[in-house]
Parts: sequence; C-alpha cells; structure tokens
Amino acid sequence: MEHEFNNRITAQRELLKIINRKSWPGEDLFGLSAKAIDRWVRANQLNPQAAIVHMVVAVSDKLFFLANKSQEQISEQYQLVRSEIVAACRDIERELGSIA
Repeated sequence: MEHEFNNRITAQRELLKIINRKSWPGEDLFGLSAKAIDRWVRANQLNPQAAIVHMVVAVSDKLFFLANKSQEQISEQYQLVRSEIVAACRDIERELGSIA
C-alpha cells in the first residue's frame, strides 16, 4: 500500500485507517492526540509500553512537527520527517500483523 500523502491531515487519516483495520476489542483509535491515544490504550487494555503504542506516539509527534511548519516552504527537515512518517506507517502495518 502506498503511504504518500500531500499533507499531515491525509497522513493522519491514512495512519488511522491502518490502525483501525485491526478489529480492536474495545474501540478504534479516533485521533492522534495524546488523550486519544491514551483512551485507545485503556479501552483496548494495551500495555502502554507496547511497541505499537510507542510507534503510534512517535508518528503523532512527527505529525505535530509537520503541523508547526509552513506548508509553503518545504525544508529538508520537513521532507525528512515526512519520509520518516511514511516508513513508520509501514512499520506499524507490520507490527499490527504480529499482534494476535
């Protein structure tokens, strides 16, 4: 699956689709804010130290970085973070495949 995106909103939606493809016992992940992630962890009785939780938080942090950068001036750092998000989405897909 291609994880290219034109902006951070598209990236957020794509990540939520990837995560919510899995049938969670409690509830889907509804957003990428710290509170939304904490709620998802609690609702699904996930270990807060689990790899998937750390991965989702890391992508959330990267998306926050993009939100604070100008959309008009694309810096090298912006492009690097964007590439890291694409790679992280792939890693999250693989990690979800290993969760029962």
